Amino acid sequence: MQSSHLLLEEPIRMASILKPSKASFFPAMTKIVGTLGPRSRSVEVLSGCLKAGMSVARFDFSWHDPEYHQETLENLKAAVKLTKKLCAVMLDTVGPELQVVNKSEKAISLEADATVILTPDEGQEASSNLLPINFDGLSKAVKKGDTIFIGQYLFTGSETTSVWLEVSEVQGNDVVCVIKNTATLTGALFTLHASQIRIELPTLSDKDKEVISSWGVKNKIDFLSLSYTRHAEDVRHAREFLSKQGDLYQTQIFAKIENIEGLNHFDEILQEADGIILSRGNLGIDLPPEKVS
Repeated sequence: MQSSHLLLEEPIRMASILKPSKASFFPAMTKIVGTLGPRSRSVEVLSGCLKAGMSVARFDFSWHDPEYHQETLENLKAAVKLTKKLCAVMLDTVGPELQVVNKSEKAISLEADATVILTPDEGQEASSNLLPINFDGLSKAVKKGDTIFIGQYLFTGSETTSVWLEVSEVQGNDVVCVIKNTATLTGALFTLHASQIRIELPTLSDKDKEVISSWGVKNKIDFLSLSYTRHAEDVRHAREFLSKQGDLYQTQIFAKIENIEGLNHFDEILQEADGIILSRGNLGIDLPPEKVS
């Protein structure tokens, strides 16, 4: 095969590029996984990433739809043709991620010591007094005094775009919280993390399964990043699902450790997964940041 004909469409498992092609070949010991977003999805930028050493492209399905990610992938294919550098594809699942929904995308100002209500009624408009969330079981999972984080990862205390809340009371399905720091939330979605609290949602959600069986199968993904892996059984369940999705029985699973529950079961998860991803952002919320190495 001539190198000029090295195209992504050819029947080759992209994960094979992570292994030496010859016994005498000494590969780079470090591989680069690049997360593709709004500023890293053009053919030009992707070509630069490939030339710089990106060998795996991560598609984060916690935001945007499959059509958007497909456009990015088509640009990646074009970049592969231009640079003649292969790149594996990683699908990152949403998992049991809690989110605040801000359909209007207007900036939301939150003032320290004020009160805000978290409600599962997503039909409500987000405001400084009311934040709709995508989970109706939060009121059953938390109690007075629990802490909830909303916004960016790894809160440092000096940021103004992330906020800590303290639960003051539960009213039916709503959770009333006291705002601990002044902040402004911007965008359509914000991550919500209830510190050290188990959320009764499946690790591989129905939405994840739908994306894998459609987008994942269509594009023959090489890696699955399994968000919020909490037990070895989560990995076994995901592998069983992949085994029924045609060529995806070859797809490798990287367990993403994002909370204390996953950390406590790290050894057994390691035995089942093909690799481990430590999400320092979320771990830095469940643990003191200085303990996240």
